Amino acid sequence: MAFSQISTAMGGMMKKVLISVVEDDRFLRESMGRLMRSMGYTVGIFSSAADFLASPRLAETACLIADIHMPAMTGLELYRRLIDTGNAIPTILVTAFPNDADRARALNDGVLCYLPKPVDEDHLTKCVCAALSSAGSPEQES
Repeated sequence: MAFSQISTAMGGMMKKVLISVVEDDRFLRESMGRLMRSMGYTVGIFSSAADFLASPRLAETACLIADIHMPAMTGLELYRRLIDTGNAIPTILVTAFPNDADRARALNDGVLCYLPKPVDEDHLTKCVCAALSSAGSPEQES
Protein backbone atom coordinates (compact mmCIF):
# COMPACT_ATOMS: atom_id res chain seq x y z
CA MET A 1 0.00 0.00 0.00
CA ALA A 2 1.21 3.48 -0.75
CA PHE A 3 0.15 6.26 1.55
CA SER A 4 0.02 9.86 0.52
CA GLN A 5 1.28 12.62 2.73
CA ILE A 6 -1.16 13.23 5.54
CA SER A 7 -1.98 16.79 6.44
CA THR A 8 -4.61 18.61 8.39
CA ALA A 9 -6.14 21.93 7.44
CA MET A 10 -5.54 24.53 10.13
CA GLY A 11 -6.59 28.12 9.54
CA GLY A 12 -6.21 27.81 5.78
CA MET A 13 -2.69 26.41 6.13
CA MET A 14 -1.69 22.79 5.64
CA LYS A 15 0.21 21.16 8.48
CA LYS A 16 1.80 17.70 8.49
CA VAL A 17 0.67 15.25 11.13
CA LEU A 18 3.20 14.79 13.96
CA ILE A 19 4.31 11.30 14.99
CA SER A 20 6.40 11.23 18.17
CA VAL A 21 8.88 8.40 18.75
CA VAL A 22 10.13 7.73 22.30
CA GLU A 23 12.94 5.18 22.26
CA ASP A 24 16.07 4.99 24.41
CA ASP A 25 18.09 3.11 21.75
CA ARG A 26 19.54 5.79 19.45
CA PHE A 27 19.79 3.51 16.39
CA LEU A 28 16.17 2.36 16.68
CA ARG A 29 14.95 5.88 17.47
CA GLU A 30 16.64 7.31 14.37
CA SER A 31 15.59 4.47 12.06
CA MET A 32 11.96 4.68 13.18
CA GLY A 33 12.10 8.44 12.66
CA ARG A 34 13.46 7.94 9.12
CA LEU A 35 10.70 5.44 8.35
CA MET A 36 7.96 7.80 9.54
CA ARG A 37 9.48 10.72 7.57
CA SER A 38 9.64 8.52 4.44
CA MET A 39 5.88 8.04 4.84
CA GLY A 40 5.38 11.82 4.79
CA TYR A 41 4.95 12.47 8.51
CA THR A 42 6.58 15.12 10.64
CA VAL A 43 8.52 13.30 13.36
CA GLY A 44 9.60 14.23 16.86
CA ILE A 45 12.18 11.90 18.39
CA PHE A 46 12.83 11.64 22.11
CA SER A 47 15.31 9.54 24.06
CA SER A 48 13.14 9.25 27.18
CA ALA A 49 9.58 9.54 28.42
CA ALA A 50 10.62 12.54 30.53
CA ASP A 51 11.95 14.36 27.44
CA PHE A 52 8.66 13.75 25.63
CA LEU A 53 6.53 14.84 28.60
CA ALA A 54 8.54 18.08 28.87
CA SER A 55 8.29 18.80 25.14
CA PRO A 56 6.07 21.53 23.71
CA ARG A 57 5.34 19.04 20.90
CA LEU A 58 3.35 16.77 23.23
CA ALA A 59 0.11 18.67 22.59
CA GLU A 60 0.42 18.42 18.80
CA THR A 61 1.35 14.72 18.70
CA ALA A 62 -1.23 12.74 16.71
CA CYS A 63 0.39 9.33 17.31
CA LEU A 64 2.96 8.11 19.82
CA ILE A 65 5.34 5.20 19.21
CA ALA A 66 7.14 4.25 22.43
CA ASP A 67 9.47 1.51 23.56
CA ILE A 68 8.16 -0.44 26.53
CA HIS A 69 11.48 -1.07 28.28
CA MET A 70 13.17 2.26 29.00
CA PRO A 71 14.98 3.54 32.10
CA ALA A 72 13.04 5.65 34.61
CA MET A 73 9.60 5.38 32.94
CA THR A 74 8.41 2.55 30.69
CA GLY A 75 6.34 3.07 27.58
CA LEU A 76 3.26 1.72 29.36
CA GLU A 77 3.84 4.06 32.31
CA LEU A 78 4.18 6.94 29.81
CA TYR A 79 0.87 5.98 28.21
CA ARG A 80 -0.86 5.85 31.61
CA ARG A 81 0.63 9.23 32.58
CA LEU A 82 -0.73 10.76 29.39
CA ILE A 83 -4.20 9.35 30.09
CA ASP A 84 -4.08 10.51 33.72
CA THR A 85 -3.16 14.06 32.68
CA GLY A 86 -5.86 14.31 30.01
CA ASN A 87 -3.45 13.92 27.08
CA ALA A 88 -4.84 10.77 25.47
CA ILE A 89 -2.67 10.13 22.41
CA PRO A 90 -3.18 7.04 20.23
CA THR A 91 -0.19 4.91 21.22
CA ILE A 92 1.82 2.07 19.70
CA LEU A 93 4.17 0.21 22.04
CA VAL A 94 7.21 -1.70 20.77
CA THR A 95 9.35 -4.17 22.69
CA ALA A 96 12.34 -6.45 22.32
CA PHE A 97 10.88 -8.61 25.11
CA PRO A 98 7.27 -9.38 24.15
CA ASN A 99 5.12 -11.37 26.53
CA ASP A 100 1.43 -12.15 26.71
CA ALA A 101 0.87 -10.54 30.12
CA ASP A 102 2.33 -7.16 29.07
CA ARG A 103 0.50 -7.33 25.74
CA ALA A 104 -2.85 -8.01 27.41
CA ARG A 105 -2.28 -5.25 29.99
CA ALA A 106 -1.32 -2.72 27.33
CA LEU A 107 -4.22 -3.51 25.02
CA ASN A 108 -6.70 -3.56 27.93
CA ASP A 109 -5.43 -0.11 28.96
CA GLY A 110 -6.21 1.22 25.47
CA VAL A 111 -2.88 0.98 23.64
CA LEU A 112 -3.65 0.48 19.94
CA CYS A 113 -0.81 -1.86 19.00
CA TYR A 114 1.80 -3.89 20.85
CA LEU A 115 4.60 -4.82 18.44
CA PRO A 116 7.67 -7.01 18.91
CA LYS A 117 11.10 -5.83 17.75
CA PRO A 118 12.37 -5.95 15.14
CA VAL A 119 9.24 -4.11 14.10
CA ASP A 120 7.56 -5.26 10.89
CA GLU A 121 7.23 -2.09 8.77
CA ASP A 122 3.91 -3.13 7.20
CA HIS A 123 2.38 -3.87 10.61
CA LEU A 124 3.70 -0.58 11.99
CA THR A 125 2.26 1.30 9.00
CA LYS A 126 -1.16 -0.25 9.61
CA CYS A 127 -0.97 0.64 13.30
CA VAL A 128 -0.03 4.27 12.55
CA CYS A 129 -2.95 4.54 10.12
CA ALA A 130 -5.30 3.08 12.74
CA ALA A 131 -3.93 5.51 15.33
CA LEU A 132 -4.49 8.50 13.07
CA SER A 133 -8.00 7.30 12.20
CA SER A 134 -8.83 6.98 15.90
CA ALA A 135 -7.46 10.48 16.50
CA GLY A 136 -9.70 11.92 13.79
CA SER A 137 -6.85 12.85 11.44
CA PRO A 138 -7.82 12.78 7.78
CA GLU A 139 -6.32 9.66 6.21
CA GLN A 140 -5.89 9.25 2.50
CA GLU A 141 -4.73 6.13 0.74
CA SER A 142 -3.45 6.21 -2.80
